[in-house]
Amino acid sequence: MFKKKISYAFLALAIVISAGIIIIRPVPEFNYDFEQFFPQDDEDLDFYEGFKREFENDNDYLLLAIGNPEGNWLDSAFLEDALVAQNRINDILLIDTVVSVLNAKRPIIGVFGVTYRPVLSWNSPGALSTFSEDLDFYRGGLVSQDGESFLMLIKNEQNINKEEGDLVYGQIQKILKEEGIEPIAIAGKIQAQGDFIKLMESEFSLFLGISFSLILIVLALIYRSWSGVFIPIIVLAFGVVWAFAMIIIGGRSLDVMSVMQPTIFLIVGMSGLIHFFTHLAKQLRKEEKDPSIEKVFKELVTPVGLTILTTGLGFISLYFTTIPALKSFGLSTGLGIFVIFGSIILITPGLLYLFPVTLGVTRRKPKNSILITWFQWILEKRRFVIYSFLSISILFFFLGSQVKINGFLLDSLPKDHPIQLDISFFDNQYGGSNPLEIQIDCVEENGSLLDLNSLKEIDKIETELVRLFGDRKLISPVSALKALNQAQNQGSINAFRFPSEGQFLRLERYLPRVVSRIGEGYLSEDQKTGRISGRLPDLGSFEMNRKRDEFNQFIKEKIDSNIIHVRWTGTSFLIDKGHESVTWQMVRGLGVAFLLVGLIAGVLFRSWRIAFILLIPNFFPLIMMAGIMFLFGIEFKLSTAILFSVAFGIAVDDSIHFMTRLRFELNHGRSLLYAIKRTFLETGYAIALTTLVLVSGFGVLAFSQFEVTYFTGVLISLSLIFALLADLILLPVMLLPMKRVWEAKTQSRRKEADTG
Repeated sequence: MFKKKISYAFLALAIVISAGIIIIRPVPEFNYDFEQFFPQDDEDLDFYEGFKREFENDNDYLLLAIGNPEGNWLDSAFLEDALVAQNRINDILLIDTVVSVLNAKRPIIGVFGVTYRPVLSWNSPGALSTFSEDLDFYRGGLVSQDGESFLMLIKNEQNINKEEGDLVYGQIQKILKEEGIEPIAIAGKIQAQGDFIKLMESEFSLFLGISFSLILIVLALIYRSWSGVFIPIIVLAFGVVWAFAMIIIGGRSLDVMSVMQPTIFLIVGMSGLIHFFTHLAKQLRKEEKDPSIEKVFKELVTPVGLTILTTGLGFISLYFTTIPALKSFGLSTGLGIFVIFGSIILITPGLLYLFPVTLGVTRRKPKNSILITWFQWILEKRRFVIYSFLSISILFFFLGSQVKINGFLLDSLPKDHPIQLDISFFDNQYGGSNPLEIQIDCVEENGSLLDLNSLKEIDKIETELVRLFGDRKLISPVSALKALNQAQNQGSINAFRFPSEGQFLRLERYLPRVVSRIGEGYLSEDQKTGRISGRLPDLGSFEMNRKRDEFNQFIKEKIDSNIIHVRWTGTSFLIDKGHESVTWQMVRGLGVAFLLVGLIAGVLFRSWRIAFILLIPNFFPLIMMAGIMFLFGIEFKLSTAILFSVAFGIAVDDSIHFMTRLRFELNHGRSLLYAIKRTFLETGYAIALTTLVLVSGFGVLAFSQFEVTYFTGVLISLSLIFALLADLILLPVMLLPMKRVWEAKTQSRRKEADTG
């Protein structure tokens, strides 16, 4: 299969594939969509889709905190400029509404019915001084808690795409600059998506460059020859281009998780190439180049292919989770790894035949090498090894079980990133930037949410929300009723409360009109369905789930289910639910990975016992990783839980290399103990070398600003170190009692060969 002519044919095929990619010219597109982290096939997601059809998407808005850098923002000239900017923003094509104290109005009930008075006026001398009490009412809502800025809430049209969002945000920035308005803080979907994508593009290029540089250094140190550096670089460059071409042609946009794909493809590919080149260097000392190339690739294509397969399957197992972002990342990365292996097989032998090859690897080690000493120590301390691994595993399993499940909406970014700082500003000064959405349905057949009984139940809900989350501005049919009661009392702040039954009868006829003015999408046409909306700080999924459980218990005990039905919904709720399901996602991914690797090992070694033994040492790095997460305060979330199945898929490679070599030695008639020793000495060095390469490669990801990329680098690097220790210490000890099984299988194979 790897003779010179066939290898040249493979090389020609690789050139044809590359030419096809050049002709197609796939262009990468970066995208970041929060909804990709919603759990699919979920009743709460289906409910939210219905909520959006009835009302609106709850995150199509942009928050601007506006302050006057030259003094108090309550300056007539500054307010005039701000109003001009607001009106111009409101005229942008894809903008729906803009709300602030500049255009907010309060209802007043007089002899001519309901009229509306501006919250703020600055048209006459001294006018601003009369509005201080009114503005205090809006603190934490349209005015900051410290009174130093006001909020401009910009609602864009529903479900605009990324390109439209970029255009709208660019126009808003241009208007603000032209009017001399510089926001103190900005938060919202169209801004966050754009900034995320800029950072993704930057990090994608950065890690691609760093990874190639690292490979150059490592290859130069190992092989100290141009062929040992040039050929792998060419192979990996083609492989990475093919992998991303496949991803892009397949219709997938690159997202926040794609930042680490270049490093993954390059490092996994290089670890496979190191196995081929290291064995080739040894073989070249025995015979000529051409037969050496053919022999090495013939012998190693199966074990290296198996390690690539298990690594790819570790990623592909993420496809069986319920989060679209994880499914897409897992499938594309796993298939990309297979493409990398394809480039190794198609290109490497042909280049090796085509060019002169010199590989200056480390000389053969003497018999009293570190590996021999290490192996002798393992044999002498077998009982100690077993008890030590068992004790450490129990301890770290206990520590890992204490890790808290907790995720944040923007926890991909570091705490000191400008987006995070702006979010923190809105959390502290304006009650938060995360949408709060609760749907309310009237249960009574002939009733309405504007009936007194329904409104009383809604008021109890709002009171409970204030108890749970602190005083905040909520919008609902009840807030319209409270505003009417305030209007009946000439706008007095103290009158913004639920009216008495007698007052309600006087206000009832005005209520539908005022509800319609607070904004479209707060009450259905038949008045049977409504919503409570507001903003909350990002407290994390752990705290939010605790508070939601408390809220649901309140609903169950205190709200009359014969009058209204209440259900929490919204984007923040769904993302929190995604984090909450993280344990199930992890178990699901790991279960698939274990099953696939177990089947591969069972078929390869024709023994379920040996397949089981192969899997046991690979539990150890996962247990250690969970314990380390507890020790370093790393929480379970979507960005960390997925790493367990990925780490397993990569870590099991060493075990497969070890077991494949062991089978080779046993098939040549060696005793089990001698075969283990030969395997340990021959494969141990290669395993240690590839682990060093993998750790160095994944360690680079620790420099990322994205949390998911950072944790991937740190935790997978640590898991690979623990996997190396398990494979070179625990696995040999566990294999020693298998002597009878191996001998029985060897005799069985010999009988089959004799009878055949």
